[in-house]
Amino acid sequence: MKKKLLALGGIVYFGFCFMLLFGVNVQAYIDPSVITYMIQAVAGIAIAVGAAVGIYWRRAKKRFHKRFGMDENRNKEVESDEIFWKD
Repeated sequence: MKKKLLALGGIVYFGFCFMLLFGVNVQAYIDPSVITYMIQAVAGIAIAVGAAVGIYWRRAKKRFHKRFGMDENRNKEVESDEIFWKD
C-alpha cells in the first residue's frame, strides 16, 4: 500500500514539475461583462445555499422540538383576531 502511495506521489510530483517547466504563457482579455456574470453567479449560489440551509435548519429545529416535547410558541404572545371599532 505504501509503495502504491509513493508511486502515485512520484507521478503527481513529476506531472507538476512538467507543467511548470513546459507551461505556456497566455495573454487574454477579460471583458467587464464577464466579471458581472461571475458576480451574479456567485451571488446566486450564495443565495441558493443560504435558502437550502435555512430550510434544513427549520426542519431540524422542528424535529428537535417535536422529539423533546418542546413547544415552539411557548414564549410568543398571541393576539386575538377581534377588531374593536370606536366611533
